Amino acid sequence: MTGAWPFFVREMILIRRRFWKMLLSMAVSPLLFMIAFGWGLGGRMRMEGSDYLTFLVPGLMAMTSMTRAFAISSEINIARFYWHIFEEFQAAPVSALEIVLGECLAGCVRGLMGAAVVYVLALAFGVRIPPDPALLAALALNTFIFATLAVGTSMTVRSHADQALLTNFIITPMAFLSGTFFSLAKLPAWAAAVINLVPLTHTTRLIRAAALGQPWPLSALIVSLAFAGVFFFLSVKAVRLAQD
Repeated sequence: MTGAWPFFVREMILIRRRFWKMLLSMAVSPLLFMIAFGWGLGGRMRMEGSDYLTFLVPGLMAMTSMTRAFAISSEINIARFYWHIFEEFQAAPVSALEIVLGECLAGCVRGLMGAAVVYVLALAFGVRIPPDPALLAALALNTFIFATLAVGTSMTVRSHADQALLTNFIITPMAFLSGTFFSLAKLPAWAAAVINLVPLTHTTRLIRAAALGQPWPLSALIVSLAFAGVFFFLSVKAVRLAQD
């Protein structure tokens, strides 16, 4: 898998050049949500046995790590549609599997950076989440799922605008409706059933359970691993088709 390394390093160089700007941009939305919902509702509301701010923070970590991991699609689209260099990557003596792995790992780094920003902001708001390997593993799984989804979709869309449509109609609704801000137990059964069809619902359960010191829900883990496997397979297939 040495062929994946150059793709990963390229993305890390881009991150290094924009590091502080990226951190600041990653902090804006979580900070606003913590102020608006955490301070506004946190003292008067409880959710699933916790105060609302403690319930909210793992959801923000799930949402932010998802959106930041999926944002690797923008870098791929820029390389494809504006710089026109991704074709050179595909012509290199590396496999589709190595291309996908390199880009996915870069997306995971972006997602974990976003989660780390939320973690630090939570400390400033008085929410103490013990560092736990289970939490890191859940976040890594979440970022891998959406990084692979990003690679697959970025190789199939025909323009940068098409990718933006996917973000607006799939990623953004998922970010708000997958149990990140509220308990799914409050929804009608039919609505909860629909929301359970998307991956963020299950990874949010894993992340929240780990953050609150609870065991992972086995069903959520199985479904999340299934999404990871399917998305990775489809993204490799999409890169192979683009190489042909």
